[in-house]
Amino acid sequence: MTESEKILLIDDDVELTSLIKQFLSMNGYQVEVEHNGEDAVKSILKYQPDLIVLDLMLPGVDGLTICRQARDDFSGPIIMLTALNDDIDEVTGLEVGADDYLCKPIKPRVLLAHIRAQLRRQSNLNKFSQQDIKTVNSGELIIDARKRIVTYQGLDISLTSAEFDLLWVLALNAGNIISRDQLHLEIFRLEFDGFDRSIDLRISRLRKKLGDDPKEPQIIKTIRNKGYLLAN
Repeated sequence: MTESEKILLIDDDVELTSLIKQFLSMNGYQVEVEHNGEDAVKSILKYQPDLIVLDLMLPGVDGLTICRQARDDFSGPIIMLTALNDDIDEVTGLEVGADDYLCKPIKPRVLLAHIRAQLRRQSNLNKFSQQDIKTVNSGELIIDARKRIVTYQGLDISLTSAEFDLLWVLALNAGNIISRDQLHLEIFRLEFDGFDRSIDLRISRLRKKLGDDPKEPQIIKTIRNKGYLLAN
């Protein structure tokens, strides 16, 4: 970890953000806080953080809207926090570009572990940019890790950062089965707990954007009881 790693906390809970800021600062991060949703996107552009911790419920503008708007200019990890234990919120959060999802109340040490995992993932993915462009699916799917651009059958495919990361890992293993456990470890640098649906949700979103029939997928195939396979 370096001093250049900056965290932006966007949450209206003053007491909580004060505690988290102090804890993260003690662990070597530079931390800024924004309490108002209406000013959140401006703060992201001004501060240029390496990672954002974003509350779902905010005054002015909600976290989902902020996440969606931020993705136009911010490609780093976004960890979304919510007091609501609702699968619909999780699905929506991942769809608009969140990379990770934690329910409140959250322990600072747990949040720190997720922050470190997301920053390690981002660092590892940046190293991929030194590799060649991957062409898979009989040449129809082209993934440019340097520019983070995806084209399928000659058309540009707009992906969130989280969706691109998953597709890239699948592409690196094209033609081979990769288990959900392996994908979870590659993406989050955390062991799969058996309950996290993040990988499945992102696979579903990727299929939809690529026009891959979820009932009989030809691009990203589900191998029963084994994992997923990106057709080479």
